[in-house]
Amino acid sequence: MQSALFQRTPLLSGTDIAVKREEILSYFITTFDRYEQLFELLASEEAYYIKPISLRHPLIFYLGHTATFFINKLLLAGLLTQRLNASFESVFAVGVDEMSWDDLNEVRYAWPTVTEVMAYRQQVRLVISQLIERLPLTLPIDWNHPWWAIIMGIEHERIHLETSSVLIRQHAINFVKPHSAWVACQTSGVAPLNQMITIPAGKVLLGRVKSVPVYGWDNEYGLHEAEIAVFAASRYLVSNGEFLDFVDDHGYITDAYWDAEGMAWKQFSQAEHPTFWVRSAENWRLRLLAEEIAMPWDWPVEVNCHEAAAFCNWKKSLTGQAVRLPTEDEWQRLYDFSAQAMVEAGHRAQANIHLDHYASPCPVGEFAQGELFDVTGNVWQWTQTPIYPLEGFAVHAIYDDFTTPTFDGRHNLIKGGSWISCGNEAQAGARYAFRRHFFQHAGFRYVIADAPAIVATSNYETDRLLSEYAEFHYGDEHFGVANFPKALAEIALCAMADKPAKKALDLGCATGRSTFELARHFDQVTGIDFSARFVGMGAQMAEQGMLLYTLTEEGQLISYKTRRLAELGLEETRNRVSFFQGDACNLKPVFTGYDLILAANLIDRLYSPVKFLGTVHERLNMGGILLIASPYTWLEEHTRREEWIGGFKKNAENFTTLEGLKELLAGHFRLLQAPLDVPFVIRETRRKFQHSVSEVTLWERIA
Repeated sequence: MQSALFQRTPLLSGTDIAVKREEILSYFITTFDRYEQLFELLASEEAYYIKPISLRHPLIFYLGHTATFFINKLLLAGLLTQRLNASFESVFAVGVDEMSWDDLNEVRYAWPTVTEVMAYRQQVRLVISQLIERLPLTLPIDWNHPWWAIIMGIEHERIHLETSSVLIRQHAINFVKPHSAWVACQTSGVAPLNQMITIPAGKVLLGRVKSVPVYGWDNEYGLHEAEIAVFAASRYLVSNGEFLDFVDDHGYITDAYWDAEGMAWKQFSQAEHPTFWVRSAENWRLRLLAEEIAMPWDWPVEVNCHEAAAFCNWKKSLTGQAVRLPTEDEWQRLYDFSAQAMVEAGHRAQANIHLDHYASPCPVGEFAQGELFDVTGNVWQWTQTPIYPLEGFAVHAIYDDFTTPTFDGRHNLIKGGSWISCGNEAQAGARYAFRRHFFQHAGFRYVIADAPAIVATSNYETDRLLSEYAEFHYGDEHFGVANFPKALAEIALCAMADKPAKKALDLGCATGRSTFELARHFDQVTGIDFSARFVGMGAQMAEQGMLLYTLTEEGQLISYKTRRLAELGLEETRNRVSFFQGDACNLKPVFTGYDLILAANLIDRLYSPVKFLGTVHERLNMGGILLIASPYTWLEEHTRREEWIGGFKKNAENFTTLEGLKELLAGHFRLLQAPLDVPFVIRETRRKFQHSVSEVTLWERIA
């Protein structure tokens, strides 16, 4: 007889407040109970305090962590005003997210007893239950709703139901014991021969909108569209039997199958086979949650991303075909192709997911989903895609570091869910990512594709100076001061009047806003800056039409921004701009023949402004315009004192930079009009801004 279904993540809309209140209360209690039941697999108190792996806290931490998460988040949300236990809510607050396989956590903690932690959990159970019963409720519950924090706490505990089960599985066998609520699949057989299924080309759409009445984590919101070329995918997940061929063919000792990161992990770990395989005399056994069983060869192999990628490289070497892991987009195409649908409440899934069937994997041929098997469920599937923010990504105010630490190109997405994936995890739109050396209940399927795997930009720009300049160029206006790069471009275009407008040069372009603004009018605009990183941001904006960057709020607190050319009315300029790294004092000969040169806040940052001003006319067509803007902030760290062109005493009299410009440009230029003062504001933090005034002069080439 099958067990009762574990409650699904609830819809957060409806019209009957009392019914929804009861549904959420039930969701909280069943989750809280099931999580505590997981720890009943531990055989002794000692098992709570011995680390299953050196990279993580002992299990006593995870027993307390999910409860303290509720309190800490509800305090932030303003739903609670007092702590239950300040000490617990500190020591259990932050886990260990190792960034490498050798980040050994040697910190020693004076952990409380199991009895004390369970008593605390009962306090939390009572507090949350009373909140759900008494707190005013309106529907729907959305991202900005006070109750979002309650659902967040429940979904967070469901995540840890899975991650804690992995740690229990990694515990020494003498620290665990079988349990009637955690019964593994009892069937196994011969591994099926894997076949390749052709997946037709199609369009995929990722992301959700905040109006959908279901809980989601920050990385799920936004939009991503892609056209996927035809490819082939393995009918089954790679089974233990199929992976055995790789092991037997010396896959773990053949360095050619492993990339540099995988090699480093393999050498450190001394891995010779999957971590959950146990060699016993001449036979193999498989470690499950609380037991070892004879190897079920037709169950999916469970490995980390390095092992999965090495297998693909091995298979590629045997077949000569382009075998690799699928991308997130290709997995989504598999999901659409297999005509999957979300499991409805009250129905058992036609997949090994959500604890609907077993407390373990099961044969890879048990759950057909169209022509494929296990597109969802059984074990998570590694993809080749490092997690990245979808367009429109934003963090939630009370959990701003759920995903953003993983936007580093080192955390690959896993898709499809496992046998224990519950709540949000069991949804197709779930986007969870782990370091490539990490072990989860995860395996893989492989694809053969002519098209290369496209890896989306995964990094938010966190360098403070670059982020400040990204905001300076593309961000919000402050204190009524107009956007400076845009203002300069408008001044330049006004001065051009009826002059030719074929080519312009934005010299010292920084992150490139003026470059795009000039391209509204010019056929071709070149942006050049000495900083490759600045130029890279401009080039990224031209290529992708968007920038992602962080802003410092205060101290270590940051916010996240997305800026798109389309929002600025500059989308049509992308094909008329190009960016290069270059030295304004020593430009390549190819950079010439311009009708306009804009040099914004440049001359007081050059190592030889005299050299620049003495040769700039060679880059400009006759009758062309040179715009120079500068606050004249002369500093010896940028320009040696003898190279300054003003800002000092000359013949015992004040000699300004404007006078120096007139003196140095007189042979080839005439000043078109009186200088203009143009203010600009650079945001440093939410409460600190740098306000400056640049003097703008316009010069026409006459010789």
